[in-house]
Amino acid sequence: MSLVTLQSVKKDFGIKEILKEASFSVDANDKVGLIGTNGSGKSTLLKMIAGIESIDAGQIITNSGAKVIYLPQQPDVDESRTVIEQVFADSGEQMTLVREYEEISEKLAHYPEDSQLMSRLSSVMQRMDTTGAWELETNAKIILTKLGITDFNVKVGTLSGGYRKRIALATALLAEPDLLLMDEPTNHLDALSVEWLQSYLNRYRGALLLITHDRYFLDKVTNRIIEIDRGDIYTYSGNYSYYLEKKAAAEDSAASTQRKFQGVLRRELEWLKRGPKARSTKQKARIQRVEAMRETEFKQGIGKVEISTVSRRIGKKVIELEHVSKAYNERTLIKDFTYEFSPEDRIGIIGGNGAGKSTLMNIITGKVQPDSGKVDIGATIHIGYFDQHSDDLLAALNDSQRVIDYIKEEGEFIKISDGTQISASQMLERFLFPGNQQYAPISKLSGGEKRRLFLLRILISAPNVLILDEPTNDLDVQTLAILEEYLEDFTGSVIVVSHDRYFLDRTVDTIFALEEGGNIRQYPGNYSVYLDYKAQEEAQQTSEVKEKPKSTSAETKEIKTSAPSETSKKRRLSTWEKREFDSLEGKIAKLETEKAETEKAMGNVPAGNYTQVQKLYDQVEEIKRAIDKATERWMELAEIES
Repeated sequence: MSLVTLQSVKKDFGIKEILKEASFSVDANDKVGLIGTNGSGKSTLLKMIAGIESIDAGQIITNSGAKVIYLPQQPDVDESRTVIEQVFADSGEQMTLVREYEEISEKLAHYPEDSQLMSRLSSVMQRMDTTGAWELETNAKIILTKLGITDFNVKVGTLSGGYRKRIALATALLAEPDLLLMDEPTNHLDALSVEWLQSYLNRYRGALLLITHDRYFLDKVTNRIIEIDRGDIYTYSGNYSYYLEKKAAAEDSAASTQRKFQGVLRRELEWLKRGPKARSTKQKARIQRVEAMRETEFKQGIGKVEISTVSRRIGKKVIELEHVSKAYNERTLIKDFTYEFSPEDRIGIIGGNGAGKSTLMNIITGKVQPDSGKVDIGATIHIGYFDQHSDDLLAALNDSQRVIDYIKEEGEFIKISDGTQISASQMLERFLFPGNQQYAPISKLSGGEKRRLFLLRILISAPNVLILDEPTNDLDVQTLAILEEYLEDFTGSVIVVSHDRYFLDRTVDTIFALEEGGNIRQYPGNYSVYLDYKAQEEAQQTSEVKEKPKSTSAETKEIKTSAPSETSKKRRLSTWEKREFDSLEGKIAKLETEKAETEKAMGNVPAGNYTQVQKLYDQVEEIKRAIDKATERWMELAEIES
């Protein structure tokens, strides 16, 4: 059943054609990822489906019985409501009952003998049973807690923009619409919250149409990809990995077709040059065919963002932090931290929201002074700071200024990595800003395009230390891939704050984890390696708890100097467990083979057969769960065997 259908939809903003003849539908079981470069019209398309943005032509048909909810990047919430009131905003009678129950319970805490209050409470509880309000309240608190919100009675107006986005996300999930439209839902979420949301949406029974830069998230959640490319819509049945494979094949095929066409055209033009006499009907038709071929236009590849700026010479002394501490309102964010950054450092900084990641960045750059300790920056250091906060970004960009004039402030000509110079206009073209956009005011750019322009300005200033605070927010996946390649060859120090697991895996080789109490722990390796370390630590802690003696008597606490008793010897695997342990490796290998074959089968499904793709996708997910379960059991038995 189609929930929403677009038929020949057109949208034009004057300097840019967003949609030419867009036609597609979203069905009840679809989990669709919407991708395209910044400014291609992804957010505009969601707004049109939500009925917020008008269309120029065509029609959008929404199933009359379908409940559609749109979650924008900057959601509108009622600042006067408490958190729990806001998430129940679309819940009607259930919200009223929950609020009444909370009010009566609070009064009873002060007047426990009030019979009228007890009677009212009993009545409300019965109605909550009837309407399912109990389950709604429980689900709301679970979702909020998983998103890092534990104070349910605080006023929304007192919270930061990031927390408001989380509350709006919880509100949308709790409403359980038939179709959920989500614009960058992972922005402002830490890695653990992203993992939870990914798992939640995998179980979600409704349809999804979402925009996200998080490629792991896109790969795990979606079963279909829709790409917007210069006004045209392309649909791929499968997740993001499947899209990349088919996209590459399609581009190779298009290039091959164009080469063959050019070869035929070249031979036909040579025939024309020999001056054929147009006596016969065949010759006339051939001449007309050649003329038509000369007018044929092929859609060129969109091209890639090219980053080839230079960096300044960097000395041995980069940035030194010595016994740095910082606290706000008696809460310690950074405690006695000492570190000497090197020119080769690739450091990723992680931690929950409010843990102090941005505070640490601001201390390093000198924007914030530590309460104690000192920061010493080398004489040759030039920092390029890409700040996540939109107010700082907007302050740096003058909306009335032309795009090209903003870049020319760094110079009319820009030196690139091969030593040559190119004009500001050429550099903008490399960053996917065509000529008509270069002379338009910055106000005409989308949010993602503004961030890309801001990033370009930072890179052409030739920094030798790059500090990137949530660089993946609002940048398209194409730009992120090129930025990752640029950072691999960057001759300087890179410090990244990000919740994007894929980006961290590609760009860093050391993790700084900000923990409760202001401690900063260092882990070698990228984010995936860090997760392995944490899993080992948790397994060790669990093992220690299991092995800890239950008795607290003096006898059991006494240190034994004699040989251990039979009961205190390390447990060995039983015969049955040994047999299970020996079979698990083969079982895991067999499951991995089955997974690879199923994924291959999914890639061979004909375009448009969504039912078969969904069936195979579900099989892959089931196999993955079996692999995880078998691997976990193997590790448990291996720990006993070692």
